[in-house]
Amino acid sequence: MENATFNIKTEVFEGPLDLLLSLVEKRKLFINDISLSKVADDYIKHIQEFQNSLVSSGQTSYFPVSEITNFVVVASILILIKSKSLLPQLDITTEEQQNIEELEDRLKEYKKYKQLSVFVAERFGKNIIFPRAQISKYIQPIFTPDHTITKENILMVVLDTINRAPKPEKIPQQTVKKTISLEETIVNLTQRITQKLKMNFGEFSKYGKVEKITVVISFLAMLELVKQGTIIVKQENIFSEISMETQQLELPHYTMDE
Repeated sequence: MENATFNIKTEVFEGPLDLLLSLVEKRKLFINDISLSKVADDYIKHIQEFQNSLVSSGQTSYFPVSEITNFVVVASILILIKSKSLLPQLDITTEEQQNIEELEDRLKEYKKYKQLSVFVAERFGKNIIFPRAQISKYIQPIFTPDHTITKENILMVVLDTINRAPKPEKIPQQTVKKTISLEETIVNLTQRITQKLKMNFGEFSKYGKVEKITVVISFLAMLELVKQGTIIVKQENIFSEISMETQQLELPHYTMDE
């Protein structure tokens, strides 16, 4: 039967995935020399071969979830390292930076738990036999409180504990904004340009007065109509206003009576 442990085999490295991560973190191996897409493809192939070997041997087991979890975590760390290496000066938003920091914290916590699990696994089953104390079968349980333990003191401790408990926080209400779809924007632009025959892109997208995503969707709608041959666009200079006009003009037809 195939071994569930996955080993990477590339031109610059051959061995387990954890060793690859260790070498990259210690800067003994350059992450950009490793094709992570090939590593992912090889891992999927490894899982398929493992499952096929189980089927051929008549077993009903499955690929260990712990192995898949470990691969996903290690691969996430490698992708994060490679992304920072390829895009060191990438301008990201505060929310995106928080998401990256949260991912890094989760991956660090996972590594700690994994190291502890190895420590526990090595010591599991050792030194677990201890002599049992000889306890008399007939022992009368006796509780003698200290002289400082009174009903008043217990009440004070309870009240102090209640006061120290965290107060429930009021969750602020969030307003869900309506999502503008590309299809709606295409229909809207088609109607507007059909009515006016010619208009500027800034007039349609209300650039500077709406969110950037609205401007982006409006620009994509304009490109789609250009692709369909519905409109033509002109721009005199770079960063100048974009002019849009329809190509589907319905001109009046005249006939001459003989």
